[in-house]
Amino acid sequence: MEDAMVLLQTARRLASAAFRRESVGQSDDSFASFAGEDGGMAAPPPSELESASQLLSHIKFILRRRAAAVAALDAGLPAEAVRHFSKVLDSRRGLPGSFAASCLIGRAAAYRATGRLAEAIADCNRALSVDPSSIPALRSRADLFEAVRALPDCLHDLEHLKLLYDAILRDRKLLGPPWRPHRDLRYRDIPANLRALIARIQQLRGRIAAGEGNNVDYYALIGVRRGCSRPELERAHLLLTLKHKPEKAVAFVDRFEFTDDHRDLEAIRDQARMSASILYRMLQKGYASIMTAVMDEEAAEKQRAKEAAAAAVAAIQTTEKPPKTDHISGGKECGTGTEKGCSAAAAAPAFQGVFCRDMAAVGSMLSHRAIPVFRTLLFLGKATHFTGHLFTLDSMLVPKRSQRKSRREERAQELALAGSLLGGKTKEEGNSLAREVAVVSQTSSLED
Repeated sequence: MEDAMVLLQTARRLASAAFRRESVGQSDDSFASFAGEDGGMAAPPPSELESASQLLSHIKFILRRRAAAVAALDAGLPAEAVRHFSKVLDSRRGLPGSFAASCLIGRAAAYRATGRLAEAIADCNRALSVDPSSIPALRSRADLFEAVRALPDCLHDLEHLKLLYDAILRDRKLLGPPWRPHRDLRYRDIPANLRALIARIQQLRGRIAAGEGNNVDYYALIGVRRGCSRPELERAHLLLTLKHKPEKAVAFVDRFEFTDDHRDLEAIRDQARMSASILYRMLQKGYASIMTAVMDEEAAEKQRAKEAAAAAVAAIQTTEKPPKTDHISGGKECGTGTEKGCSAAAAAPAFQGVFCRDMAAVGSMLSHRAIPVFRTLLFLGKATHFTGHLFTLDSMLVPKRSQRKSRREERAQELALAGSLLGGKTKEEGNSLAREVAVVSQTSSLED
């Protein structure tokens, strides 16, 4: 393109000089031939000078775009470089095939810097379909295949590159016509590059023999992170599928010009379609592999959620349920050596219940009988087993004095019965308790 620009500038300068020489020798009447039949001025046909000027402006614009893209890539701005390269490649006017191939290789490098490896491989495929002997394109695609661990495809490209190096050394000149520029390739560097390439091929063969040939990193190829969700994977796969269909892979050929390469357009389209089909199959295989991993992760997540819910329910049930007493261990301890202690502990509540029932019976009997009220504290020492208990007999109904003497004997019998109920083991103890109560009753009657 630079050489074409120089040639166009020279042609425009020569055409301008020739036009000035012709216009000086012409009279004013010679311009009347440009008048139309209706007397108006007709537009003159475009001259070669104008065509050359327009073409020169277009070439300058394209070269400025490519220079801006290369500068952005060198400055670490791959997204900006992709934008400039895309502007150049999507130009309405045709581009030479070799220039388009170099722009495709540059955009592939920018795509790789942004992590879009599938886009980079697609650009390398287009560059190789345009120029099958492009060493930079083969080298870039081999590096991309190795980055995604597609080692068989990488080995295939490296072997093809080795054949090109051998052909250069055999012919003692670079591939292609002499006027084609080779900026990043020099003839004196070919032997060193060939030795490094042979060592790399041997290393790749060893890795493939070790079983690393089928371990493709589909996450890097599609451009999703490990552990991605289903919507992220489906979105990335949809975008790549719509963009890299084999039917759409040949549309770029119509924007390029191949008049100087003497190549058949159908051969170029077939090559582009075949490369796009290989990439499309890789994308579909990667989508299936990653989707399987995503489904397994979703199933495992559901299982973990179920287990967590079951554990939470079990924890709630255990906290709400009261602790159970160990009757078996208690029974064993009672039977081994402390039978007396166990029997006493079991009998104590029974005695307490009997005592409470006896007190209730005495209280009901005394409350329903017409006996005088006496406020006395009775100390039940020998009469009961419950020493130290004080009983207060209070709040009794007060009968008339005329009935006290006639019912004294009846009261003595009731008090004797009460003494026996309060815990007297024998009849003598009950009678003694009754006598003490009778004395207290007589004392209270005398005080009245």
